[in-house]
Amino acid sequence: MRVTKLPLNLAIPVLALPRPAKRIVALTVDFSLCVLTVWLAFYLRLGDFIGFTGTSVWAPGAIRATAASVGLALPLFVVSGLYRAIFRYSGWPALLAVARAVTIYGLLYASVFTAVGVAGVPRTVGIIQPILLLLFVGISRALARVWLGDQYLSILKRVSRPKVLIYGAGGTGRQLATAMANSHEMKVVGFLDDDDRLHGHVLNGQPIYNPSDLDSLVSALHISDVLLAMPSISRHRRNEILSRIRSAQVAVRTLPSVTDLAQGKVSVSDLRDLDIDDLLGREPVVPNHLLLTKNIAGKVVLVTGAGGSIGSELCRQILAVAPARLLLIEQSEFALYAIHQELEEKRVGREIELLPLLASVQDDDRMREILSTWRPNTVYHAAAYKHVPLVEHNPAAGIKNNALGTLRTARAAAENGVADFVLISTDKAVRPTNVMGASKRLAEMALQALAATGTGTRFSMVRFGNVLGSSGSVVPKFREQIRDGGPITLTHSEVTRYFMTIPEAAQLVIQAGAMAKGGDVFLLDMGQPVKIIDLARRMVELSGLTVKDDNDPDGDIEIQVTGLRPGEKLYEELLIGDNPQPTLHPRIMKAREDFMPWTDFEDRLHALEIALNVNDVGVIRLMMQQLVAGYIPSDEIVDWVYLEHASEAPALERMR
Repeated sequence: MRVTKLPLNLAIPVLALPRPAKRIVALTVDFSLCVLTVWLAFYLRLGDFIGFTGTSVWAPGAIRATAASVGLALPLFVVSGLYRAIFRYSGWPALLAVARAVTIYGLLYASVFTAVGVAGVPRTVGIIQPILLLLFVGISRALARVWLGDQYLSILKRVSRPKVLIYGAGGTGRQLATAMANSHEMKVVGFLDDDDRLHGHVLNGQPIYNPSDLDSLVSALHISDVLLAMPSISRHRRNEILSRIRSAQVAVRTLPSVTDLAQGKVSVSDLRDLDIDDLLGREPVVPNHLLLTKNIAGKVVLVTGAGGSIGSELCRQILAVAPARLLLIEQSEFALYAIHQELEEKRVGREIELLPLLASVQDDDRMREILSTWRPNTVYHAAAYKHVPLVEHNPAAGIKNNALGTLRTARAAAENGVADFVLISTDKAVRPTNVMGASKRLAEMALQALAATGTGTRFSMVRFGNVLGSSGSVVPKFREQIRDGGPITLTHSEVTRYFMTIPEAAQLVIQAGAMAKGGDVFLLDMGQPVKIIDLARRMVELSGLTVKDDNDPDGDIEIQVTGLRPGEKLYEELLIGDNPQPTLHPRIMKAREDFMPWTDFEDRLHALEIALNVNDVGVIRLMMQQLVAGYIPSDEIVDWVYLEHASEAPALERMR
């Protein structure tokens, strides 16, 4: 939204005067108004302008009327306290005080000039002049409040408000227009609607236009934003509308879904920036309530990584299903505090116990203590280091947290009778080219191996791609770069990713876990993959800006390609093998992935842990390649490790 620069506060010189000087200014103004209203009263009575000097027969009478007005009004105003008021904060009480004082003045003035009579002064002047004085003094006080109280700036803001169109002339659009009638942020100048029967008609005083005329309307009416007031339409229809709006170079803001608006009327605060998930994904599938509640309702549930983007959304979804107790495990104090406070507000009036627990999944003793004390029925393991470049530069820390932390938590769960253990995995675990993906695949293998030993715990893992708005997503980064004026930084023009919204992913994770039998690898249907450069372009265009490139060198936002980061893939996959199997849910599939028997896996994992503890990076990477089938570090990774860890050159040479 473009902001118009407003003028400086012109009232500052007056406000800087001492209090006595301000009273003198007010007295001078009222003195002038007494003279002006007498003059106007004579004009209204006689139909001609008179002079206060000269040979005019009415001059002496006018002078007497003026002297009487000033002599009565100013002392009465002083006694009534009109000059003790602070004009810039005066409101109805101050105007009522003015009315009382002028009424008393009017009775006295009319008694002299109307009831008794004075030579040279028409009797009706005694009535007309007090009425005029009341109007002029009242207006002067109102203008002083507007000017000295900065309200003229507010008026200028309203005049310079960005002009917007509301897309949708239905009930929601009408409510939004009504709510925005007094908005200081935007001015509604019309509606857009697909129903051609409405075109040319007027709704709430605003014309209804054809959406196909949007380009010309933007130019003619200086439109800055289009507000999408159609919360009940499908994603497919919304995408069609947004594609039409993109060419008009206006920012798009939207309302939440009908479900979100069901609690009350539409208000201006409901408007939000367009979420990029409005452009991506498929129509959401209504969740299976039986699957949602199976492992949660009335049970003790534990979530690790509860303060993260996925973990926190899991907690919200779990709380909605009413567990008996929800344990929040998080190593970041602030993240744990934030999610705990949010959930505390949501659980008001409900008998659900919330327990915030500071802990690291790498702390074996702490995790065993928590699990043995609270005996959860279900564990959702979302704790992980997931930023690919950071884990690439800290491989030992990443593997310890993602793989060994998962294993320790899983073994503690099995020892303490946890019925279901669900790991949040990633598409980067498939044929990984980075340490983060390899560590997550190692965590999957650990659960598969444990499940095959016949423990009483049903271990499962849910694998999916990027979620929109998470801490690792490009969407918040792109939005911030657009807000800062660019450029948008992109690692490669061909990078393609799957996307899903955080709430949808969390719901599917819960439902997948409810279908587990032990050792299951579930895959979420992520829809069609999206090129990141196309995503960046859409975000720029739906912000009302243009992309700066060879076709438009004068565009607003440039997209810069910086090169692939260490371990980054151009494309992500969800499946290592072939032929995923369907499940009870249309968005959840099941894979059959090979793994290593626990007896062999445990020995190799122990050797890896020794290398991790001494931070032997060369050996760590070599062992990870041997453990995780398909893990092939990119050349950039090997080169970086070689330069940063020259002392481990022999092991690295074997890798090269």
